Amino acid sequence: MPKHIYIDVSALSRPFDDQSYIRIRLETEAINLILSKIREGDLKLLFSSAHTLEIDAIPDAFERIELEAILTGFGESVKGDIPKMRARAENLINLGFGIADAAHVAFAESNGAEFISCDGRLLKKCLAHKIKVWCGNPIAFCEKEGLR
Repeated sequence: MPKHIYIDVSALSRPFDDQSYIRIRLETEAINLILSKIREGDLKLLFSSAHTLEIDAIPDAFERIELEAILTGFGESVKGDIPKMRARAENLINLGFGIADAAHVAFAESNGAEFISCDGRLLKKCLAHKIKVWCGNPIAFCEKEGLR
């Protein structure tokens, strides 16, 4: 059974960022590797309504369409107790998480999915507040999983 992962929009959008920075290039390569493992069926990508709201707000039409295609073509919508996820997101907001970040983390936690983000501040908050699932950047995920 494939491992469930939840990739936030900051990480999914990494290939559309300025590739002149080494960190961004490395994270882009890691995201591309993760996406290839999703396409092969080795990993299962979960997505939520938080993805849809964030992606709909992306001004670049090409990027927006590409991200929507990834989610609808290879992802599976999260399942679970919506009121419970909402309550968890509200708890995270009270701990200082942004609204979208709190929603992403709550959805990942409720589905037992490992959480991948390129947002260093968000990942530090996840570690500080002992989020119930593994949280890290795409490079750390690839290293942890031995993806090549």
